[in-house]
Amino acid sequence: MNFRPESSASGAAPLWATLVATFFGVGRLKPGPGTWAALATALLWAIAISRIPADRQLWATIVAAALVTLIGIPAATRVARASGLKDPGFVVIDEVAGQLVTLIGVPLAWKTFLAGFILFRVFDIWKPFPIRGLEQLPEGTGIVVDDLGAGLYALAVMHLLLHFDLLKR
Repeated sequence: MNFRPESSASGAAPLWATLVATFFGVGRLKPGPGTWAALATALLWAIAISRIPADRQLWATIVAAALVTLIGIPAATRVARASGLKDPGFVVIDEVAGQLVTLIGVPLAWKTFLAGFILFRVFDIWKPFPIRGLEQLPEGTGIVVDDLGAGLYALAVMHLLLHFDLLKR
């Protein structure tokens, strides 16, 4: 895996930004770096959430999604600027944030894990209204916020499935 900072005529992105934006190199995996990032996020979430008391899991996921977003936007901005690309495919911190949003308040079970992963990827690729428009926001904000929108759509569907008991264990 290549961890070297992205660079162009405008200079190189700082190493921290490259590590964060590529989710520590996951964004370099082929094919489908966004899918790999969402899967890695869901796996890490499952491992982490299983070690947290049940009454703190909701807030732990919300805080994780917020932190990834707050750190991910400036990292994505710096790497996109350095690469000269509006939304580089190897920048996957947006998938990490969106996948975490999808998993807010979701119980840990293999069906919810799988459903959350699939729902997020469907909405991330499909980009229903108004998600596609969010890509037009400037730099890292546009890179990350459209995936937060996909995560919110997936979160809503996930909680409907849970509410109507369609993901029985």
